[in-house]
Amino acid sequence: MQTIDDRRVTLRQLLVFFLPLGLSASLVTISHVIINGTLARSLHPEAVIAAYTIAMSMLGFTERPAVLLRQTCSALVRDRRSFRAMSAVAWTVLGSIFIYGLVISYTPAGEWIFRSLFGADEHLLPAVLAAYRVLMFVSIFSGIRCLYHGIIISNMRTKWLTIGMIIRLAGMYVLSLWFTQIYGVKGAWVGAVIFSVGMAIEAALSFGEGHRLYRRMPDVREDHAVSRPRDIFSFYRPLLLSSFVAVWIGPVISKMMGYTDNLAVSLASFGVAGSLTQLVMSFFSYLHQIVLNFYRKDAAAVRRFALLFGFMPALLLGVMAYTSVGPWIMQHVLGISGNLLNESLRTLRVFMLMTLAFPWLDIGNGLLMLQGQTKVMLRSQLANLTATVLTLAVFVSLAPGWNGAIAALAQSGGVVAELCTVYLALYLGARNQNQNRLPGARGMQL
Repeated sequence: MQTIDDRRVTLRQLLVFFLPLGLSASLVTISHVIINGTLARSLHPEAVIAAYTIAMSMLGFTERPAVLLRQTCSALVRDRRSFRAMSAVAWTVLGSIFIYGLVISYTPAGEWIFRSLFGADEHLLPAVLAAYRVLMFVSIFSGIRCLYHGIIISNMRTKWLTIGMIIRLAGMYVLSLWFTQIYGVKGAWVGAVIFSVGMAIEAALSFGEGHRLYRRMPDVREDHAVSRPRDIFSFYRPLLLSSFVAVWIGPVISKMMGYTDNLAVSLASFGVAGSLTQLVMSFFSYLHQIVLNFYRKDAAAVRRFALLFGFMPALLLGVMAYTSVGPWIMQHVLGISGNLLNESLRTLRVFMLMTLAFPWLDIGNGLLMLQGQTKVMLRSQLANLTATVLTLAVFVSLAPGWNGAIAALAQSGGVVAELCTVYLALYLGARNQNQNRLPGARGMQL
């Protein structure tokens, strides 16, 4: 019989599980550095990078449903039967994404969407479409990768995410050298090819390790009730709907920046500060996996881990925002100076609010997924979008001279509103079930 001590989870176990996840998330940024560095060597870099960026904006919509397969598989798959149900949902999702990609790539609907919704100029449109016809496969490879990531994560083999990312980056770099030194950079489609090949490499590696783990799983676990695609979809559907709400936050912010005193400075400072903030937060974007995989084994260990890592993003961003580290990075790494540097630094300081809230939001979302309460996440995303829009409207009217700081405040306010919605739901759920394990029931307890 298992004792309490046998079930105790050590900090070392949590670190061995979590650090490879954080590292793999941080390494994603290098992918974009490789691609942008390659495209910058074309004869017309501004036009080529602009076309690639617009095509990537569409990918942001189509890849989200694929990425959500990771959380779903990690939370629900524990035997072969549940993985077969998960696979049925996954291939339905990926098939739908592929059909959508064909429509965008090869019908007039795609031209209209890129022209009307993404603002592509007529002279850029052929290059945008050529790039997206390759990028549409990234969503498929990403879905396969995330499906098997779920098995890898739930089996505590997270080092394979880092290994896969490193091999992916190596393949992308070699291919970029071939384009720049031998073939030439002849259009935005080059960046799409590099990205697609890199994602295909990572998908193949994830499939190899994930399928090996699948063969070792029991066919049926009697204590695991997930057996049908319907069980999977009831968990996945609210995640999907909430992601469709989330994708509108970025366009709304960009649109409202047109009402500030200086549109170019607003967008540029928001972009610079946002990229640095994302770099910091990306490492901590898998805290929900700690909850999913360890909370039921040792809730106290998860609480201690949360307190240890929950404030680190704000601390790291604070170092950049309030010491010479931030200005040095902006000047010597990003090549920013003058007024843009000052505006970016001010915007970065506002983003500290989001770095304070984000880790606890991720932990709260992990608790919701653990309980199968993913419907709450649709409400929380609606709260995020509503708070973002209201904050933008108020501060664009009252303080348009704040420029990019308004966008940072709106995005941070949206995350705080989402955080409050999640923890209110957890508190009410705990009270209704007469449990004292969740946040809000007893101070900082999870």
